[in-house]
Amino acid sequence: MKTLFVLLTALLATAATARPPNVVVIFIDDMGYGDIGPFGATKQRTPHLDRMAKEGMKLTSFYATPVCSVSRAQMMTGCYGARVSVPGVYFPGQSVGLNPSEVTVAERLKEKGYATQMVGKWHLGDQPEFLPTRQGFDHYYGIPYSNDMLKKSAETKVPVVPVLRDEKVAELMDGEGQRRLVELYTKEAVDFITRSKDQPFYLYFAHNAVHTPIWPGAAFAGKSQNGRFGDWVEEVDWSVGQVLDTLRAQGLDKDTLVVFTSDNGPWLVKGTDGGSAGPLRGGKGSTWEGGVRVPTLAWWPGRVPAGSVNDAVAATIDLLPTFVALAGGTVPATPVIDGRDITPILMGQSKESAREAHYYFASYDLQAVRQGRWKLALSPQSDGLGKNAAKTAAGLRLYDLDAEIGERTDVAAQHPEVVAKLKALADKMAAEIGGKTPTARRPAGEVKGAKTLYPTADYVPNDVKKEDAKKPTAKKGAKTPAAKPVALAQAKPGDTIASASAPQVGQKAFTVAVTVETAQRDAVILAQGGLIGHALYLKGGRVAFAVRHGADEVVEIVSSAEVKGTFAVTASLAADGAMKLVVAGQDTVAGKAKGTLPRQPAEDCCVGHDNGKPVGLYGELKPLQGAVSGLAVTAP
Repeated sequence: MKTLFVLLTALLATAATARPPNVVVIFIDDMGYGDIGPFGATKQRTPHLDRMAKEGMKLTSFYATPVCSVSRAQMMTGCYGARVSVPGVYFPGQSVGLNPSEVTVAERLKEKGYATQMVGKWHLGDQPEFLPTRQGFDHYYGIPYSNDMLKKSAETKVPVVPVLRDEKVAELMDGEGQRRLVELYTKEAVDFITRSKDQPFYLYFAHNAVHTPIWPGAAFAGKSQNGRFGDWVEEVDWSVGQVLDTLRAQGLDKDTLVVFTSDNGPWLVKGTDGGSAGPLRGGKGSTWEGGVRVPTLAWWPGRVPAGSVNDAVAATIDLLPTFVALAGGTVPATPVIDGRDITPILMGQSKESAREAHYYFASYDLQAVRQGRWKLALSPQSDGLGKNAAKTAAGLRLYDLDAEIGERTDVAAQHPEVVAKLKALADKMAAEIGGKTPTARRPAGEVKGAKTLYPTADYVPNDVKKEDAKKPTAKKGAKTPAAKPVALAQAKPGDTIASASAPQVGQKAFTVAVTVETAQRDAVILAQGGLIGHALYLKGGRVAFAVRHGADEVVEIVSSAEVKGTFAVTASLAADGAMKLVVAGQDTVAGKAKGTLPRQPAEDCCVGHDNGKPVGLYGELKPLQGAVSGLAVTAP
């Protein structure tokens, strides 16, 4: 009996002192459902991910969001982006970011004694108050936003992105320098694992790869059968192998949960640089499955069943409560989060979702809801960010994802009871955190005096509304001076005007006037901005005017008659969002946007071309071959 008592005491002591598991999240940028071997890729080799899948679990209904900042907010907070006021993409030097009052997964794990490190793309605000080191991470190394957000250095005039070490700029990296990114990041991740092996740790490893521009390392360039995109995927696979091999070498593999996933679907409009959604419809920027269902693997030898596949609905919002539970903690009832603990799914004990339903938001617009095999589309959906195809028609549409993963057949008429059930769930969630009058949305973080992390040339990062607020108001009874056209009259096709010098159209009504001479049927006339902006262009021989409020929020009006030779155009956006297009003084078309542009477009104003994220729904993105005269933008 005494021997038994001693044995039980020893077992209890061991259990009491056993440390919780280490957690590693490897988060890829813009990787599609069909871009790695375990999910069907054949043109690029991914042996380390193949092995990870054989030794772990493939999650085939795991969800991110249409665009990157939202996915990262969900990963950090366990909440839908709409709940924490992260609706879209952050840009360098913006005054907003993830609210520091939100409790991140890193902070939750630090409470349980974890060492925490973030490596790679942050993209939740680049002001000091928003950086990883203010959100629960002991250390940070990486580019704080997307690798395509290069701005000209004021000193060298070379477009660069900053690489931060904690909160200091360690390097200004140009495009070619990005060939070193994966290697630099991987070394940082491996070093953290090695030095933290004696305590539980959380590593959030968020690659900038495989977001465009594509920069595979020299050792991988030209090695795949899928161009430079495939080369970079193969380098990412190598990086995964380095992380897993380090865990094995340190004897930590059986004590570490590793999750590999992506922030959104492939950027299809980028062609061969954009990746593949495999059998899924749509891509990045879309709430079709291809935009949000991402390739996901879970690995924990001895705990996650080897070679297993689980189709239970799960998402990035579920990782926070799962990691906290595995660390021996609990998530408080407040502040409310949307995610749930999916440990039973990861351990192979359940194939049922931990949540009643999954909700597909595009910004604050709830576009679809899924429960089990059923997905109800609530509003028109586009095929993706920058995609020229028109949205689907309005009206409820029901898809059976088990029967047809590609979302082509609407079965709403055959299952009215399913439509009614899912619509009720959607209405409840939309009222809570969607739309313009939510009942439970928490505010974003906001700071004053925002600026870029390094001196830049010809770039104004601060929100326009903040600058406007500093302008003196007119005295009561004073006359408002007539609006004057911005000096564009001498501009010619091919000219580019930096945001700071471009027409100031943020939060203002404005009018564009121009005379065009061309024989083209498809061409850009004027494009200002990217994710937010406006554009005037030829589309199939007709004139089109588009106003864009976000990745998936664009309204386009098109003239009824075709134009030839020389013609005059006037396009306007009113304070209430009313759009008007007048061609040749007689062909008038009206439309309605959601309002004025919420801020000054951050990207360039381009005459006769569009050099950034496409503003308009172009038929073909072609530069103007012809002439423009009398170009003017008038804004009060």
